[in-house]
Amino acid sequence: MNAHKDPFGQTSDGQEVFIYTLANVKGLRARITNFGATLVSLEVPDRDGNLTDVVLGFDDLEGYAKQDAYMGATVGRYGNRIGNAKFTLDGVEYKLTANHGVHHLHGGQKGFDKVLWNTQEVVAAEDDAWVKMTYLSKDGEEGYPGNLQCTVTYTLTNADELRISYEAETDKTTVVNLTNHSYWNLAGQDGGSILSHELMLNAEKFTLIDTDLIPTGIIASIQDMPLDFTKPKKIGARMHQTGSGYDHNFVLSGPAGAMKPCARVREPGSGRVMEISTTEPGVQFYTANYLDGSIVGKKAQAYEKHAGFCLETQHFPDSPNKADFPSTLLEPGAKYSSTTVHQFSTQ
Repeated sequence: MNAHKDPFGQTSDGQEVFIYTLANVKGLRARITNFGATLVSLEVPDRDGNLTDVVLGFDDLEGYAKQDAYMGATVGRYGNRIGNAKFTLDGVEYKLTANHGVHHLHGGQKGFDKVLWNTQEVVAAEDDAWVKMTYLSKDGEEGYPGNLQCTVTYTLTNADELRISYEAETDKTTVVNLTNHSYWNLAGQDGGSILSHELMLNAEKFTLIDTDLIPTGIIASIQDMPLDFTKPKKIGARMHQTGSGYDHNFVLSGPAGAMKPCARVREPGSGRVMEISTTEPGVQFYTANYLDGSIVGKKAQAYEKHAGFCLETQHFPDSPNKADFPSTLLEPGAKYSSTTVHQFSTQ
């Protein structure tokens, strides 16, 4: 295993930013920057051993600082949507930044994707290599209560796994829902549409949503719907039935808090396979419906609609306002923890 760091520019206020490279013995190489604790690239071999970067993103820090698509970023303090940008804890109403119409999305105007994380460790061991980053989200940031100390660890293993682990502690009751927002394309970041990728999800239910994509509180069956990926299907096979594409939270089958299968994706042309397991109860499947070619990424690639897909392992959207959803509350003295593993192979 190998791990090292390199300069990646400066923030607008002059702080140094770094990029960390983790590589395993088989050639997989992950690059992570401490700006937004962001996965910049992941090079994965195809069935012939050819390495290709399968993560959409940018060549430089400026691209990440300007983007509003959360490419590769750690999202927090609350990933996904909170309806009407508010929730109530212990009888106190907390008003959050409304950055998605009247709603709150992915932590607000300046969420965890737009802050500089502190790097605590960069380690290369015999069978894995990791980089650990921390961030203190102060009481009142974007409207959230409590000083929240967060840790994100990216680990690459010789088993061709990319493991992302999160921990958090607070000094005041708050809500937490952390996730990674990478856009994947197993044909390569410049591979065009992902509609021919084959997807299987370990989910038989989803959270029903209104026209603003806020959950109604009803958990519904995906049976006989275009959301049914219980058996492998091409992402584009029934997408026309959804409108503009997928942007849905699926309820994963399996015990809460335990590591369980989440998804399996295969790209037929390259033979690349990505299998995801997670401790989270849900996954937001998103097919880059808002990309329109205006975002120009790595190697001057203009990212068009459906150029990537996201599988954001997380708690359900708007859980702070839905008493029947799994709780996202974090109390002082308790620890938030979450782990998601992406394993790569070929077929």
